[in-house]
Amino acid sequence: MDAEQIALAVIGGTGLYRLAGLDAVETHQPPTKYGALSGPVRLGTLAGRRVAFLARHGEGHSVPPHLVNYRANLAALQALGARRVLALNTVGGIGARFGPRVLACPDQLIDYTWGRVSTFCEEPGSEVLHVDFGDPYTPALRAEILAAAHAAGVAMVDGGCYAATQGPRLETRAEIARLRRDGCDLVGMTGMPEAGLARELGLEYACVAIVANWAAGCGDEEEITFQQVLDNVAAASTALPALLDALLARP
Repeated sequence: MDAEQIALAVIGGTGLYRLAGLDAVETHQPPTKYGALSGPVRLGTLAGRRVAFLARHGEGHSVPPHLVNYRANLAALQALGARRVLALNTVGGIGARFGPRVLACPDQLIDYTWGRVSTFCEEPGSEVLHVDFGDPYTPALRAEILAAAHAAGVAMVDGGCYAATQGPRLETRAEIARLRRDGCDLVGMTGMPEAGLARELGLEYACVAIVANWAAGCGDEEEITFQQVLDNVAAASTALPALLDALLARP
């Protein structure tokens, strides 16, 4: 497949199992040496451009965050011709600007995960890669996303630090208090190793974080329910079609 045919690959998180408006859809599930993908890659047309979509947790939300095959997902998207990846991550809000239903484009992250395969340098004979990860999200792609949001009239917070935790359980109040002390604004379970692996592959990669709830101890909720998460993701996601149209309209 011609790499120029794919303008953007979108990886959907919790509550985002389809890409609205994607037309003329083809289904691909290429084999990779890293194993099976989370699910099929849906490749179609959006805003006149070729776009690939992959549901990170599977289209039935069957794959927990610590078992996502991040390497296979990214390797498959690259093999299909993707060079730019927009990660949609469902998160909890910690900082005051990051309440439920907010969209944010973080610029930093801290990895608190453990036990996940976090590099393509695992196999014997693999090249040892010491990639620069000072800016974990590609600055140029972040700038394009923010410009597209402005053009489309979509409210989006510029910046913030994403804390990647192990999951699948949510965090304790004490854990969130620690994340706040560490300077984190958002908390999710899938930001790493995905971002680091994308850098190893040389892919442009940026995140749009969809705030589904206040993190533990940050709001008035006594308990965070999965239905509450889904409802807030659905409400915030109504802005995504306009954002994607504006992003794809950029040269």
